[in-house]
This record gives sequence, structure tokens and C-alpha cells, in this order.
Amino acid sequence: MVPPELPPLPALTRAEAELIDRYLEVVDLLGRINPSRVEHTYGGLRAAQALVGRASALRDALAVMHQRGESEVHAPTLAQALRVLDGERRAGRVTVPPRNGD
Repeated sequence: MVPPELPPLPALTRAEAELIDRYLEVVDLLGRINPSRVEHTYGGLRAAQALVGRASALRDALAVMHQRGESEVHAPTLAQALRVLDGERRAGRVTVPPRNGD
């Protein structure tokens, strides 16, 4: 079975693409740390250790955008890119899961 074709990414500047990539890396790590969703401490520890570097990379991506004069964030376009890259599911791992029966 062939998976459905994903919609194309919207046109992004290089800095915007870097921002999206670094943001999703941070989100993925936070999902691995989320104590309401993990069973073992070691994976969370490793993710927390990696988070420091990924958060710095996210900060640097935003700094580059600012330095290049990209002072506005085009939220609808970036949200579309996040959806194409499965950002909704990935960000969902950061939240507290619903109670059983809710």
C-alpha cells in the first residue's frame, strides 16, 4: 500500500526552515521527557541532556532571523509547515494525556 502523498511544504526562507526544524527537535525531546508519558528515567535523562543543545540551536535560529531583518513571524505559513511535518502529533506528546474515561 502506498502512503498518501503529503502536501508540499510552503515556501520558507532558509532561516524559517531552520527555525521549524530546531523547534520540532525541541518538541520531540520534550515529548521524550514528559513524565506523564514515559516509563523509564534513562530515556528522559538522555533527552533532557540533549535539550540543552537543541534549545541553543533554536535560540540561534531565531537570532539569525532577527539579524537578517526577519522581524515578523508569518504564523499561518509556519503553522502549515508544522502540520506537513507532523507537528500536531509531535507536539501532542508534550501535553498531559486525558484521564481514562474522559
